[in-house]
This record gives sequence, C-alpha cells and structure tokens, in this order.
Amino acid sequence: MTEVRLHIYDVTNSGSDKTNTTILQINKIFKDGIGLGGIFHSAVQVYGEEEWSFGFCDHGSGVFNCPSGKNPMYTYRESMVLGRTNFSKFKVNQILQELSREWPGNSYDLLSKNCNHFCDEFCERLGVQKLPGWVNRFANAGDAAIEIAENTALRLRQAKTEIVSASKVAYRFLVGVTSSSNGGNDSPGNSNRGSPRFQAAWFKNLITTGAKPSSSSEAEAQDGNAVPQHQQQNSTQNMQQNFQDSGRPQ
Repeated sequence: MTEVRLHIYDVTNSGSDKTNTTILQINKIFKDGIGLGGIFHSAVQVYGEEEWSFGFCDHGSGVFNCPSGKNPMYTYRESMVLGRTNFSKFKVNQILQELSREWPGNSYDLLSKNCNHFCDEFCERLGVQKLPGWVNRFANAGDAAIEIAENTALRLRQAKTEIVSASKVAYRFLVGVTSSSNGGNDSPGNSNRGSPRFQAAWFKNLITTGAKPSSSSEAEAQDGNAVPQHQQQNSTQNMQQNFQDSGRPQ
C-alpha cells in the first residue's frame, strides 16, 4: 500500500506574460477567493518521485512523466493526498501501460479530454478518490455548454423540418378542399381570409417563398377576378342568343 498524491499547477504556458498574469488572477479570484475553480494542470504521483499526466502530441501516447512538482511548463500551486492504493508497483505500471495505449496525444481536447480527465481516470483505477471538483470545473462547464448548444441547434433543425412537413400537409388538404368547392358560384362578398382559396394561397406562399400576404386585398383580388369574367361570359352568351333569335322568322 502506498500514497497517491495529486500535484496541481496554474496553467501559465500561453507564451504571453500578459495572458499568464491574467490566468493567475482568475485562479486567485475564482479558486482562492470564492472556491469555485480555475484553469489548472494536474498530475498524479504514486511509487517513486515521478508524477504522471497527459498532454497533446502529434504521434504516440500523450501520457508522460516528470519529477514531481517540477513541470517546467506551468507554475506550481499545491499538492494533496487522495488516498492510498493497495496495488503493487508492478500493477501500477501495468495500469500506466494500459492508459498509455488508451490516451494517444492527438486525442487531447481542452474541454473533454485533458490532463485532469486523465488524472481522474488514473485515480479511479488506483482505487482512490477522484480530483476535487474545483480542479476541472471550468473545463466541465465549457463542455456542458457546448453540448447544450449542439442539442439546441439539433432541436431547432428538427422543429423546422416538422413545421415545413406540417405546412405541406395542410397545403395539400386545403387544395383538396378548394378543388371540391369549385363547382359552386363564388361571390365577391364571400371572399375573405377564412376562405379555402385564400388559405391555400397563403400556405403555398409559405412553402415556396416564406412570405405571407400582407393583407387580404391580394386574395380578394384573385377571387374577385373570377366573377367579372363569369359575368362577362354570361353577357356574351345572352347577346349571341338574342342575335340568333332576332334572325329567326316569326
């Protein structure tokens, strides 16, 4: 049985002194001030003077080790004991070999698969408690926000598809109603927003152009145009009939 210790660093490897100073201030306010969390790197020490962690690389495993508390890329903050493991040194080495295969460097992701996630899994396999929540809270919050945004975008696309489908069904239904009512004579006074002809035209515009008529005048004009034509045809037929009757012998 041996002690498992967690080493925690402030992430100050941005290459910019101004950015590094800002990160230190954020960690001081959000971790030291209110205990919420910050931007941290972590590593696990078990058996010996080396600490183990995970980082990005183009090829090979992302699991690496360095002298405990002396990672030159970051600013050392503190350490804590997470418990004691019952595994032998040989078994711990086996676990590290497995993790080295399972955690390639090119799979590193700042929000969903970073050094803190690796230490969490390493500690779980060692049979000790996981990292305190504040160590990786910012990354977990960012990952959750991205997932929520992706789910919201997916639901919006699904809703749009359902609305378009429903509109097409309603349009086909209204076209059928309009066709079945064509046998009767329409009066200009009966043409309004509730008429099947107007509703069919409105849904057609919704599907094809996405533009709803601004007023009922367009639909009324369309319905009203049919009546004068019908009356004009009746008048023409009556004139022809009168002409024929006048030419017949009495």
